Amino acid sequence: MALPPQTVDMAMGAGGPATEIPEEMMIELPAEDMLPEGIEMAGMEEMVEVQAAMYDHSANLAEILDDSVLGSLSSDLRDKIDDDKESREDWQESIAKGLKLLGVGYEERNEPFMGASGVHHPLLSEAVTQFQAQAYKEMIPAGGPVKAQILGASTKVLEDQAQRVKDFMNYQIMEIMEEYDPDTDQMLFYLPLTGSTFKKVYFDPGKQRAVSKFVPAEDLIVPYAASDLNTAERVTHVVRMTENELRKLQVAGVYRDVDLQPGSEEDEGTIRETGNELQGVRPSYGDDVFTLVECHTELDLEGFEDIGSDGEPTGVKLPYIVTMDEDSGQILSVVRNYREADPLRRKRQYFTHFKFLPGFGFYGFGLLHTIGGLSRAATSILRQLIDAGTLSNLPAGFKARGVRIRNDDEPLAPGEFRDIDAPGGDLRNALMPLPYKEPSGTLAQLLGVIVDSGRRFAQVADAKIADANSQAPVGTTVALIEQGSKIISSIHKRLHYGQKQEFRLLAEIFGDNPVPYPYFVGQNIPAEVMQQDFDGRVDILPVSDPSIFSMSQRLSLAQTQMQLAQAAPQLHNQYEAYRRMYDALDVKNIDSILPPPQPPQPLDPASENAAAIKNAAIPIQAFPQQDHEAHILAHAMFLSSPVSGANPQAFLVLLSHVQEHVGMLARDQVTAFFQNAIQEAMAQGEPPAQIDPATVESAIAQQVSEIMQQIMPMIQPAQQQDPLVAIRQQELQNSQMEIQRKSMNDQMDFQIDQAKLQQAYELAQQRQGLQEDIAGARNDVNIYRINTQAALAKNK
Repeated sequence: MALPPQTVDMAMGAGGPATEIPEEMMIELPAEDMLPEGIEMAGMEEMVEVQAAMYDHSANLAEILDDSVLGSLSSDLRDKIDDDKESREDWQESIAKGLKLLGVGYEERNEPFMGASGVHHPLLSEAVTQFQAQAYKEMIPAGGPVKAQILGASTKVLEDQAQRVKDFMNYQIMEIMEEYDPDTDQMLFYLPLTGSTFKKVYFDPGKQRAVSKFVPAEDLIVPYAASDLNTAERVTHVVRMTENELRKLQVAGVYRDVDLQPGSEEDEGTIRETGNELQGVRPSYGDDVFTLVECHTELDLEGFEDIGSDGEPTGVKLPYIVTMDEDSGQILSVVRNYREADPLRRKRQYFTHFKFLPGFGFYGFGLLHTIGGLSRAATSILRQLIDAGTLSNLPAGFKARGVRIRNDDEPLAPGEFRDIDAPGGDLRNALMPLPYKEPSGTLAQLLGVIVDSGRRFAQVADAKIADANSQAPVGTTVALIEQGSKIISSIHKRLHYGQKQEFRLLAEIFGDNPVPYPYFVGQNIPAEVMQQDFDGRVDILPVSDPSIFSMSQRLSLAQTQMQLAQAAPQLHNQYEAYRRMYDALDVKNIDSILPPPQPPQPLDPASENAAAIKNAAIPIQAFPQQDHEAHILAHAMFLSSPVSGANPQAFLVLLSHVQEHVGMLARDQVTAFFQNAIQEAMAQGEPPAQIDPATVESAIAQQVSEIMQQIMPMIQPAQQQDPLVAIRQQELQNSQMEIQRKSMNDQMDFQIDQAKLQQAYELAQQRQGLQEDIAGARNDVNIYRINTQAALAKNK
C-alpha cells in the first residue's frame, strides 16, 4: 500500500508555500506482520503511526493521527474554547449594546407615548467617522504605506536592496493584494468602536500570494488570563467559509477530506447579530456556510513529542495549529506552527493586534467605553427635547362627559373650526388641556455641555491647530500642537506599531515564497535576488510618522521649520526647508517646481570667473584633477584687472577659490616630493623611510607660504581712484569755493556798511556845524536885539 502524494500547507495556507511530496518519498508499506518495530497498522481505517521525522514538516498530521487521538484532541480543545467564550460574554454584550449608539437606524418607540422620538445623537458616529477618515489617509498614502530602513552601516548595495524591497512591498500591497485597502478601511472603522481589531497575515495557497485579512475582535478568542498574542496559551480564530471554498482546501490537501454539514448562522445577542440588525440584513437559510475554528495552541502529540538530548521525550508542548468544524468537532488539519530549522521551536505568529486605547487586559478600550456614556446621555436629552416640542405643539387633555366633537379621531387642521356640542354651552369648562411645557432651555444647555465634552476628547487636536495663529511665535505653535495631540498621537503610535508588525510578517512570507520580480529592477540583477533581498538586513517600516497624525499638524510643523530657516538662512538648508513644506502640502512632482541643487562640477577658469561676476547659484569649487597652476594664473590675472576691483563680492569669491587651488597644489607638490624620495631610496636598495604625517603637513604649510609669496603681487587689484572719493573731493572743493565767495561778499558788505556809516557821520557833523552856525547867528541876533532895546530904553 502506498501513501499518495499530498499538497499541504499551514493554517489555511498560513505560514509557507504548499509542499508537494515527490513520488520517491512515497512509503510502500508491507503487510502488518512484516512491519518493522515502531510501526503499526491501526484498524479498518489503515491509519499509520510513524516517527515525525518521516513526514514533511508542513504535513497535515490529521491524516496520520488515529481517530481516537483526534477525537480526544477535539473534545479537549472544544471545552477550552467554550470556556474562553464564556469568559468574555460580558465584553461581547457591552460591545453589542454600544453599537446601537451609532444611530445607524431609526428606533420606533411607543414609550412614553405612541410615536415618541427614536433619534440617536451623532456624537459617537461623528467621532468614529472622523478618526477613520484621518487614520485611513495616514496609514495608506497614495504612494504606498511601506518604507525600508537599512540596519547597520549603509552601502550602495544595501541602498539598492532597500529600494527594491520598498518598491516590491508597495507594489504587492497597492496592486496585487486587492483585499488590503478595503480591509484596512473597515478595520479602522471597527477599531475606535470596539478598541481592538486584528489582521491575519498568511500565504493563501488558492491565490498563491500573501494575504492580510481583517479579523474582527469577536472572531478572535483568547483565554481569560491572556495579556497579548505572543504569550497567550491559545489563540482561536473563528473562520466562516462557503462550501466551495472549503472544498478547494480539501482538494488541495490543506484539510482532511471528510463530510461536513453547514452550521447555523443564528447567533442571537452577539456582536455579529447586532451588526446585521443595524445593517438591516439577516443570514439566508439557503446559503451553506461552514464555521471553522482555527486554534493556535501548544500540544504534546504522541509520536511527535519534543525529544531531549538523551533521546527521550521531554514532555514540553510544541506549537501547533488545529483546525476543526465548530458544529461537529471534526478535526480537519493539525500542522506544526514553528520553523523546521528553529532549534528553539518558537511559535510563529500570524496575527497583529491593533489597539485604540490600552485596556485592563487583552482587549483595548474604544470610544464605546470612553464616550459611550456621553453619547447615551446626549441621545436621551435630545429625545426629551424633541418629545417636549411634540407635546407642546400637539397638546392633549381631558374633556367632560357628554361633550361630542365631530370627527374627534382626526386632528384639527390649520385654520379649521370644527362643530362641538358642549353641555351648558360653556366650552371652556368642558375641555381641559394638560399643562405641557416648551422644551427646556436648561436641558438644551446641558446637551451642549455633554456634546462639547465628547468632541473635545475625540477631536481636540485638530481644533487646537485650527485655532492657532499663523503669525504666532514658533514656541507657541509647537506648544499648541503638543497640547492638542497628546491623545490622538498616542493612538496613532499604536497604529504605527501594529502596522510595523504586520509588514514584518508580510516580509517573512515574501522571503519564504520567493518569486522573480514582476517588473524590471535593473541591469544584471538575477531573478533569485528577491529571496536575498528579504534576508533581514533591511527593516520594514510604515511610511506614517507616529508623531504626526494629520495633514494640519504636518503643515504646522513644516511652517514652523520654514520660519526658523528664514530667520537664520545662513544656518539652514533652504532647499530642504521648502521641500518639506511641499511634502506637507502633498504636492506631486516637486522637482518640476523646485529643482534640486546640482552638485558642483569642474569648470574652466573662464567659466568660474564669469560665474563669480554674475553671482550665479553655480558653486565654484576646486577639484584635485584640475591644473591648479593654470587656474591660479588665470584667476590672478582676472583679480588684478579693474573689473574685479569694481566688483568686491566677485573679488572675494575668486580669492577664496584661489586659496583652494593653492592648498591642493601645495599638497600635490609635497606628495610628489616624498614619493620621488621613496622611489630613489628603493632604487638604491635602501628601505623606504616612514614619513610622519605631521612632517607632511608642515611641509605643505611651508609650500603654501612660498606659493602665496609668489602670487600675492599678481592678485593685487589695479589702483584707481574710487569714484566716490573723487565725488567727495569735488564736493569739498565746491564747499570751499562757496565759503570763499561768501567771505568776499561779507567783506564787500562790511566795506559798504563802513562807507555808509562814514557818510552818515560826515552828514551828521555837517548838520551839527550848520546847526551851531544857525544857533550862533540866532544868538547874535538876540544879543543885537537886546542891545538895541536896551539902547532905546536908555535913550528914553
